[in-house]
Amino acid sequence: MKFGLDLAPHHKVFGAFGIYSFTMGNIFPRFADLKNAMGVEEGLFGLGLIGAPVGTLISLTFAPPLLEKIGYRRAILVLIPILSLFYAVTSLAPNPYWFFVLLVPVGLTLGCIEIILNLEADRTEHLVGRRIMNRAHGFWSFGFFAAGLVGGVIAQWGLSPQVHLFAIIPVSIIGTLLLLGRFEPAPARTGSHADEPKFAAPTAGIMALVAVTLSAMAMEGGYMDWSVIYMHDLYNSVPFTAALAVTLGALAQAITRFFADGFVERYSPVLVSRVLLGVMTVGIVLVFYPMGEWTSLLGFALLGIGSSAIFPLAMSAAAQRTDRPAAVNVAALAQTSFVTFLVAPPVLGFIAQHWGITWSFGIGLPLVILSFAFSHVLGRKPLPHKVD
Repeated sequence: MKFGLDLAPHHKVFGAFGIYSFTMGNIFPRFADLKNAMGVEEGLFGLGLIGAPVGTLISLTFAPPLLEKIGYRRAILVLIPILSLFYAVTSLAPNPYWFFVLLVPVGLTLGCIEIILNLEADRTEHLVGRRIMNRAHGFWSFGFFAAGLVGGVIAQWGLSPQVHLFAIIPVSIIGTLLLLGRFEPAPARTGSHADEPKFAAPTAGIMALVAVTLSAMAMEGGYMDWSVIYMHDLYNSVPFTAALAVTLGALAQAITRFFADGFVERYSPVLVSRVLLGVMTVGIVLVFYPMGEWTSLLGFALLGIGSSAIFPLAMSAAAQRTDRPAAVNVAALAQTSFVTFLVAPPVLGFIAQHWGITWSFGIGLPLVILSFAFSHVLGRKPLPHKVD
């Protein structure tokens, strides 16, 4: 049964990334409210946040064969609305321990959606004959921006996080049916996920790429998880202004991703990455040395720009390596880098609790230096894009 908008294949991919990120993004502007309702410090709240990356890592490792058996169309039409339900249930957690437990199924669902959408973006890229991966992730950031804006307005109205997130469920269902009702997976390329290893050990070359991505992944996770709490703790910002921290970061990231492919092709991965790392450094400084609400908001926007395209560039570089099959190197980079998302929430929360929340972002400065030192491994020439 077909329903919804009749969109071009790449537009369906863009729509899928957008409704997915909108569904997941509504909880982030409410983190300060959830933490205050639990009555805990940043350290314990950060431990609770680990539940989502734990679930995601499990599904990234074991879900691909199951998803192929179920079928990507059937799976994606169910998973995105289910994600909205899981997030709404998570908002009912009375303490960080239940928060962790309820975030595990959220993470399992996130991992499955990530597998489907990133694979579909890659297949559609080859189907239509032009790059769409960064633009697809740009639409993810646009969806996250919209969620932050909606979440900030609803928080300003005074509605509880629970009412807010349960109200998102029908929005997610309608958006999924409208944008993906006519979704059909693009033709498979050679091989399948079933051929990929469940765990791929990183080589020295892959660890160098991991070093490049550390600052971007840590700072992206930092502004997503902690920027609203930062604004609340430092400035006692009203809910809408606090939500602007994550909203502006997502918008800046979206715009940068939308145009990133052209700059990479015109210049080089290493040059683009170094410019982004420079922008990220300025953002970290503005957040680490708070001078006012609007300078901090500018800092979060610069963090969004700086973290926008470094990980996709590293994934492309991993796929281009010739020491092992591309699928093995990509899996090794993805799984190893994802450990950052496992350890970042509790580490940043521990730092915030004991040294102040500004230090949760100040830790990014040595990570940027590390990333800059290894950025040469991304390659000085643009990576060719071939259509099979």
